[in-house]
Amino acid sequence: MKSDDQARFLFGISLTDRPKWQQFLICSSGFFFGYLVNGLCEEYVYNRLGFSYGWYFTFVQGFVYLFLIRIQGFTTKQMVNPWKIYVKLSVVLMCSHGLTKGSLAYLNYPAQIMFKSTKLLPVMVVGAFMPSLRRKYPVQEYVSAVLFVGGLVFFTLADANTSPNFSIIGVIMITGALVMDSFLGNLQEAIFTLNPDTSQMEMLFCSTVVGAPVLLLPMILTGELVVAWKSCSEHPYVYGVLVFEAMATFIGQISVLSLIAIFGAAATAMVTTARKAVTLLLSYLIFTKPLTEQHFSGLLLISMGIVSRLLPDSKPPQRAVKSDNIRRSRHKEENISSENTADEEKRPLV
Repeated sequence: MKSDDQARFLFGISLTDRPKWQQFLICSSGFFFGYLVNGLCEEYVYNRLGFSYGWYFTFVQGFVYLFLIRIQGFTTKQMVNPWKIYVKLSVVLMCSHGLTKGSLAYLNYPAQIMFKSTKLLPVMVVGAFMPSLRRKYPVQEYVSAVLFVGGLVFFTLADANTSPNFSIIGVIMITGALVMDSFLGNLQEAIFTLNPDTSQMEMLFCSTVVGAPVLLLPMILTGELVVAWKSCSEHPYVYGVLVFEAMATFIGQISVLSLIAIFGAAATAMVTTARKAVTLLLSYLIFTKPLTEQHFSGLLLISMGIVSRLLPDSKPPQRAVKSDNIRRSRHKEENISSENTADEEKRPLV
């Protein structure tokens, strides 16, 4: 878990003076709300309406973000980082969003979740090798991640067997999004770590401003800009759904950035992956879909991963061991010095 003494706020709620579990609960609740609404809107737009314009929808979503950030009172005068820091981050962010949304045109929702659920492992690997972070995770956390990811993949495969919708183009797109996601969280954590004064609003604002023009290139090359504009003009109510989705996702984004700033990229990836499991489970409970033995096996692995993550490490912390050794050596030195002093006092004066 990452410690951070910098003051953090989430939509006016102070996180700094609260215990860690309350910080985690508040940020996770905001994230779950935002992205559960996001999942429902995506399901409606992509599957019910048949619109598959991932780049264009991300582009529109960016303008809604900027409007909401301006309402929150953020201005460029409050920036603490130079613009160049956000160039790499923005390219990764926009490519991740665009590829994720675009892959729904070639993959069904359970298949997409199956791929995205493996994000936790590459996030941990990239965090361990990124020069500005060099995170060292204990073996227990890797075991927990493997169990958690394996359980979620097992669960989604059970659903994919009943409604398969795989395509090589979709697999390539979602794999690209997975690679981008593995760098995204660690890059964001690196910025928060190197400059703790960085706010969540600044991170989202600069990423959107720099990244929005990046989306124009794939939209123009693929012709999606013209086609999406015509389709949405014929069905203007789609913009209402996109705005509502962007408003909910905005809450989720700020909550995710708060989690990264306080707890780090790996812990945040665990939460975002857990959201996918909750989304799938709710879909089965709400729409009364039959749960098979494979579904229960996946849920069992997920539970084992969560429990193993919460278990305390059996090894005593090295700092405590070192401090005990130092304390013992000091005690010995004090005893030796006191004995020497006593001997000197017993000696007769010449």
